Amino acid sequence: MAEKKIKKEKETKAENTMGEANNSVENTETQIQEEKEPSAEEPGKKKKSKKDKKDSVIQELSEKVSDISDKHLRLQAEFDNFRRRTMKEKMELIKSGGESILVNIIPIVDDFERALDSLKELSDEDAGKQGTMLIYNKFNEFLKQNNVKEIEALHQEFDVDHHEAITKIPASDKKLKGKVVDVIQKGYLLNEKVIRFAKVIIGE
Repeated sequence: MAEKKIKKEKETKAENTMGEANNSVENTETQIQEEKEPSAEEPGKKKKSKKDKKDSVIQELSEKVSDISDKHLRLQAEFDNFRRRTMKEKMELIKSGGESILVNIIPIVDDFERALDSLKELSDEDAGKQGTMLIYNKFNEFLKQNNVKEIEALHQEFDVDHHEAITKIPASDKKLKGKVVDVIQKGYLLNEKVIRFAKVIIGE
């Protein structure tokens, strides 16, 4: 009896050992199969990662395009301003071309006016007076052809943009208060630009 019981126990232990071995083999095979088979979530993650990367690249390129476009617009605006400023400067140079020559001619015209004033007692038939008047008229015509004109001052309201006050004197008429009562030296404009202020006396 004892031998049968021992034999039965050995057989039971053997069966248990075999069962554990089989389970271990099955678990190992399952683990290997799971490692071989890719997870269903991984492809989705990879796809999602690629999509995010593509969106990031598109956004970055869009920002670069926007930045380049903005720089282009700024450069174009700056160039337009530069072109307009250059054209304006050229026009001013053309208009005021030879200004220094014209400014130096004006004192000569002043001298001719003083000469004519001293010759007013002479007859108009006097050759010297006629010659002086002829030259004076030619100078005046030359100034007009070059867009130089005299500034109106006598009996005009005092204008700091065109007149230079030398002194003030009591006005002979109330209407002349604050106005120019005498012109000491004529003023001139070149294309509406003052090249010499009129020196005047103001009534008060």
